[in-house]
Amino acid sequence: MKKALVVFSGGQDSTTCLYWAKSQFDRVEAISFDYGQKHRLELELATSIAERAGIPLHVFQLDLLSQLTSNALTDPALAVETDKPADRPPNTLVEGRNLLFLTYAAIFAKSKEIHHLVTGVGQADYSGYPDCRDEFIRSLNQTLNLSMDYPYEIHTPLMWKTKEEIWQLADDLGVFDLVRYETLTCYNGLVGAGCGQCPACRLRQNGLEAYLERR
Repeated sequence: MKKALVVFSGGQDSTTCLYWAKSQFDRVEAISFDYGQKHRLELELATSIAERAGIPLHVFQLDLLSQLTSNALTDPALAVETDKPADRPPNTLVEGRNLLFLTYAAIFAKSKEIHHLVTGVGQADYSGYPDCRDEFIRSLNQTLNLSMDYPYEIHTPLMWKTKEEIWQLADDLGVFDLVRYETLTCYNGLVGAGCGQCPACRLRQNGLEAYLERR
C-alpha cells in the first residue's frame, strides 16, 4: 500500500495537492502546523477540508518559529507589502518555514511508515521565496534520507505549474469550486477571492481569470 503525507495549510495550492495525493496514493494523511500565524482561520479551514476529503489531519504546535523571525504573516504590527521589493524577498517570507515543515513532516512520516511527502511549493509563478525552489526540495530530500537513514520521496506536483495550470488541475480533480470558494490564500486572511490587493490574491486571481477564459 502506497501511503503519503501532505503538508497542508488549507490554501489553494495545498488543497489541490491534497486531492492530487488522493488520486495517486492508496492512503493519504495530512499535517498542519500552528506556527503563530495571524490568521488562525487557515487551520480551521484545513480541518474542515480534510474532514470533507476523508483524510486524517494532524496539527502540531510550532509557534517558536514566530519568535525567531519577523514577517508579515506572524507579526500583527507588520503590514503585508503589496509589491515585491527589487532587492530582497517580500516581507511575507517566513524564514525556514518549508525547511522546518518538511523536516517535522518527515519525522512524523517515518513513525507511521510513510515514505512519500507531498508539498504545494512551486517556482513557475515565483514569489521570491528561496524555499519554494526545485533545487531546495531536491537538496532537502537527500538530506532527510541521509539524516534519518530512510527513503523519502518529496513530491511537488505544482513545481512547474503556473497558477492558471493549478486551477486546471483543481478542476480536473473535481474540486474547482471547493478551491475557489473555501480555501484561504490571502495574506490578509480573507477566504476565497481574498482582499484582491496582496500579491497572493493578485497571483491567484490572474491565474483564475486566465483559466476561465479558456475553460
